[in-house]
Amino acid sequence: MAEDRRTRRTRRALGDALVRLVLERGCAALTVEDITERADVARATFYSHYRDKDDLFTQVTTEMLDELGERLRPLVAENAAGFTGKPVLEMFRHAQDRRELYRIVLRGEGDGRPLRMFTERFVAMTAEVFRIRAERNDLEPRISPDLLARAWVGEQISVLQWWIEHEAPPPPEEVARILLDLAVHGRYWASGFDAPA
Repeated sequence: MAEDRRTRRTRRALGDALVRLVLERGCAALTVEDITERADVARATFYSHYRDKDDLFTQVTTEMLDELGERLRPLVAENAAGFTGKPVLEMFRHAQDRRELYRIVLRGEGDGRPLRMFTERFVAMTAEVFRIRAERNDLEPRISPDLLARAWVGEQISVLQWWIEHEAPPPPEEVARILLDLAVHGRYWASGFDAPA
């Protein structure tokens, strides 16, 4: 039990050091020595947990995605019946809680691998919701759920990137409401036009 706590504490210290240093210097400039020095952890201890800094970044991103998945899981089934905006709101709240980590992931640090991981996980989850929604409502999608998910996720990530870097971002509730309106009514409506005849 004590070993597990110590391991978790060590991993957390290394992950926190990585995030802070990437924000300060960028990922490419960092060495394992920089990370272990900031975390006050021996290099040998680092290598007992991770192969290199990229492995650490991958693990930190995986944990973030798992945590987000846990927060979204209860909302996904509910959202499969129709657009509620609740999963988007929860994602923005999670980003607010883990702002520094989201910033480095969404900036494409680490040769873009964490951002690709984030995108692919988000696309897979969204495509599944779109498929379930179509089945439950006996609908035939006009666009493949996979392609539709990629378009929708691209939009969400772009807004999230803007929001996470904004000095005084609007509250998550406001952003989720805007994105829900956009999802339900579309860009034509959002641009101020009336519905096409």
